[in-house]
Amino acid sequence: MASLKVACVVALMCMVVVTAPMAEAAISCGAVTGYLGPCISYLKGGPGPSLQCCGGVKKLNAAAQTTPARKAACNCLKDAAGSTPGLNANNAATLSAKCGLSLPYKFGPNTDCTSIRL
Repeated sequence: MASLKVACVVALMCMVVVTAPMAEAAISCGAVTGYLGPCISYLKGGPGPSLQCCGGVKKLNAAAQTTPARKAACNCLKDAAGSTPGLNANNAATLSAKCGLSLPYKFGPNTDCTSIRL
């Protein structure tokens, strides 16, 4: 019986070690685009950003609190930017500041997501 308990503990520890790195970057592209959906008119050159847009930007910032999560979010944003016709690069670069967030980088189609740190 004791050996069964030890085996269960070892198995549980292995699962934690294997899944821990995946948990750090657990932000999906669907979540990222969902947070920023209300920003699309501003990102295409419209007036803004709206309160709903800034709320989404702040939620995204809160959801991406690790370096891997921020890198994942950055890659999702770059993919979305590449498939969004009419994207205003200046509005994309200034969105976080317009919503009251101070990030150590500006987002744009040429952002190097591998260089992003907390």
